[in-house]
Amino acid sequence: MSGRQYATFEVEDQLFGLDVAQVQEVLSFHEYTPVPLAPRAVGGLFNLRGQVIAAVDLRVQLGLPSRDLEGPAMNVIVRTDEESVSLLVDKIGEVIELDDDVFEPPPDTLTGPSRDLITGAFKLDGRLMLALDTVRAIDTASPHLIEERA
Repeated sequence: MSGRQYATFEVEDQLFGLDVAQVQEVLSFHEYTPVPLAPRAVGGLFNLRGQVIAAVDLRVQLGLPSRDLEGPAMNVIVRTDEESVSLLVDKIGEVIELDDDVFEPPPDTLTGPSRDLITGAFKLDGRLMLALDTVRAIDTASPHLIEERA
């Protein structure tokens, strides 16, 4: 039985998780620079110790209304091969360890843009944690977003 650690967070009261190996850090930030003509999912840019980070609004990626960036917002900074990107989330959770053998495919009831961003699910005590696909979550040129803007 092999396990994996997940950093958890919430968006619209839904629990999500990312493999901790992909998470650089978690922080609250409140000063974002708008990016003119950027996709709607790009909440802005911010400076993190000399590194410019793009903040992607996970609410928009999931097909929900965008967040208000007045005041502090919670950021999950993820690492990709090319860069670090922030996912704007509603609430930060904890790190949990889950066994790979209880991983399930995305539920059939999960539809819309969110289905494209999920690799699977874990049933926890009274809750469902959706495992997020980091690459798709930070892709602001996803087909569902292009259709939405058209």
